[in-house]
Amino acid sequence: MRASSALFAVAWGGNEFTPLLVMYRSVEGYDQVAVDMLLASYVLGIVPALLIGGPLSDRRGRRALMIPAPVLAMVGSIMLAVGAESLLMLFVGRVFSGLALGLGMAVGTSWIKELSERPHEEHPERVSAARRASLSLTAGFALGAAVAAALAQFAPLQTVLPYVINLVICVPAVLLVMGAPETRPAAQNPGPLLTDLKIPAARQHRFWFVVAPSAPWVFGCAASAYAILPALTADVVGPSYGIAFSGLMCLVGLGCGFVIQPLGKRLDRDGSIRSLAVGMVAVILGMLAAVLASATLNIAVVLLTSAILGCGYGLCLVSGLQEVQRIARPDDLAGLTAVYYSVTYLGFFVPMVLALVSSLTSYPWLFCSGAVIAALCLGVMVYGRRHEVRDLDAVAAGGVVGR
Repeated sequence: MRASSALFAVAWGGNEFTPLLVMYRSVEGYDQVAVDMLLASYVLGIVPALLIGGPLSDRRGRRALMIPAPVLAMVGSIMLAVGAESLLMLFVGRVFSGLALGLGMAVGTSWIKELSERPHEEHPERVSAARRASLSLTAGFALGAAVAAALAQFAPLQTVLPYVINLVICVPAVLLVMGAPETRPAAQNPGPLLTDLKIPAARQHRFWFVVAPSAPWVFGCAASAYAILPALTADVVGPSYGIAFSGLMCLVGLGCGFVIQPLGKRLDRDGSIRSLAVGMVAVILGMLAAVLASATLNIAVVLLTSAILGCGYGLCLVSGLQEVQRIARPDDLAGLTAVYYSVTYLGFFVPMVLALVSSLTSYPWLFCSGAVIAALCLGVMVYGRRHEVRDLDAVAAGGVVGR
């Protein structure tokens, strides 16, 4: 719970900005490409923090790398609170939020995995470390967005108050995480850091042909649900409730992602791709629903689409983490987790890319293309799994001949 509290706090800080995109367009006058750029800009903080922080925690310990995460989240929230009129301040604030979230995801997910094993967990066979981490993350994403949207829509100081809440959450998170048990003592004679940045498990066939094709759809689904669709329906909802509706979309999408994650655990089987495949089917259905939602802009259809996309997000996230924790060795658990999350965050560039090309075609056609690409990714996963099975059969046959 102590480690999860920090992951929850940085996830809150990472997603509190998302439903406020409508506000920055209407109040501050930023155009759609600019606000989508701000949405994606925190990936510039996330990816370096993931790729360096994860392996660094494998050699320096989890606590030492996790304590700075809520502190960086507070710095990001302060800059966002005071920088509403400056695109540069908002950009830098988002990067700090990304640094915090990157550390939290790589280090916190690995730490929660290790705290879910003996001697810290009495019955590790009864729990899912991947689900504990993904639920902490999703809860922070969902509540951070919902509370920020409600405050920005109905409370005073709409560009400031939503970020103050994250400061209140991060202070106790720092204190709590300081008391969490260390599971990865610092190495006595660590070699060069560059050596630790090499992650042997990331070269595995299963990671690139089964896990990686589904990874960008984690946040590709989420960003479609709570960034693209609210922007498309802004005129239908009207300025009086635009921010609140954006927050509702976040809550519906991420709430469904939260609720469906236990299904990923039940579907999961060692060596199977069933859990990930079901997640990708949900992604395809979500993209097809988004075709209808963007064509009709019917509020009920838009909300239903957000729910389906949220299910795709939740299943792909928890299933991907289960695969990563199965593939990784103890020495590169945080490193492989970092690589996985880095690939998932490619999906956050989807809104910006679609905004740039939307002048060439319509959003229904773009979402239709998304469904086709998701189906192709599922095909790659099926091929990867079959190729893996053939390799195992060949090895087994070779063993029989040798004997």
